[in-house]
Amino acid sequence: MGAAYTILGKTFQPHQLALATIGLVTLLAIPKPGGAKKETTPQINASSPEEEAFIKEYLAKHDQKHD
Repeated sequence: MGAAYTILGKTFQPHQLALATIGLVTLLAIPKPGGAKKETTPQINASSPEEEAFIKEYLAKHDQKHD
């Protein structure tokens, strides 16, 4: 056969290392399916509670129009 690599006392063929690398990268790159998806909402940096209430009311009113 061709070249083989010895890793921690075990012999591995190059195609085994390639498949293991592809599998590891796939597991790390693909996000967890079925994971909890949290809604992203912009942070409201209001200077007063009244301003924050106005912004929330405004957004709620305009969200109803677009649904």
